[in-house]
Amino acid sequence: MHTARGIGLCVRAGLLVAALAGGPACADDYAGVRQLMRNGQLADALTQAEQYLSSNPRDPQMRFLKALIQQDAGQQAEAIAAYTALTQEYPELSEPYNNLAVLHAAQGRYDQARAALEMAIRTNKDYAVAHENLGDVYLGLAGLSYGRALQLDAGNVGLLAKQSRLRQLALPQPR
Repeated sequence: MHTARGIGLCVRAGLLVAALAGGPACADDYAGVRQLMRNGQLADALTQAEQYLSSNPRDPQMRFLKALIQQDAGQQAEAIAAYTALTQEYPELSEPYNNLAVLHAAQGRYDQARAALEMAIRTNKDYAVAHENLGDVYLGLAGLSYGRALQLDAGNVGLLAKQSRLRQLALPQPR
């Protein structure tokens, strides 16, 4: 789980649509990259993903894994570019929209996060993680609005109570 200004958003690290993946050799390549990621060997995982992509540049699954690696390695701009490219080339995939939204929300760009999550849900109406993340983005937007309102009316006791309840909702919940 990644946190965006106190709002917990879930990153989808699962598989993209299996029909887009290649054969068994590809599955081994994906598993190798995922194992390196789990072991925290992000540089090695990125190298292996890039080697695979040099001969399979349009493979959406490996491109998604590469974006996850970039995201985990703190290469936010590169991850945003990679997820954006995936949403443009494979608009039917919901996971890149979700992860793009997480990055936008982490940077306080809640309107862009909301739009990306709405696209994720449009492509897969049963995508629970995207629905949860959309709720978290709305919490973030509410927090911004409450903060601005308090700047304008610092003595509003009712508003202070709402902001306090919102902070409690925004605390990460154990899973």
